Amino acid sequence: MPLRSRKQWWGVTLDAPDGVELGRFYSRLLGWNFYPADNGLGGAVAPSDNAGYNLGFQTEKQYVRPVWPAEAGKPQMSMHLEIEVDDLEEAVAYAVSVGAEQASYQPQETVRVMLDPAGHPFCLYTDD
Repeated sequence: MPLRSRKQWWGVTLDAPDGVELGRFYSRLLGWNFYPADNGLGGAVAPSDNAGYNLGFQTEKQYVRPVWPAEAGKPQMSMHLEIEVDDLEEAVAYAVSVGAEQASYQPQETVRVMLDPAGHPFCLYTDD
């Protein structure tokens, strides 16, 4: 990859009203380590120090919670995360226990659309 010569590192960063709070949520959800940013306004989660990928979070004071499913004139999601799980019911219960909420609209039997504390949708799904 021409952007890096020593190792590959990539990630996605989500905005939130409190980047640290959202980072700690995803740390609990995924069981990954939380690495706070030096400025105290966010951080990242990764399975290890040398994983080569992360999920980042930053505080955005003007953040507006998206609406899902989309509604005309309301803030829309720009992306969502996909997380494969072994047991959908168990995964939903766990996600709720660490701070997620289940979306009211569910489009598929093998997928559960969840919302993180900042309103970003993420899908839990099985490959069954």
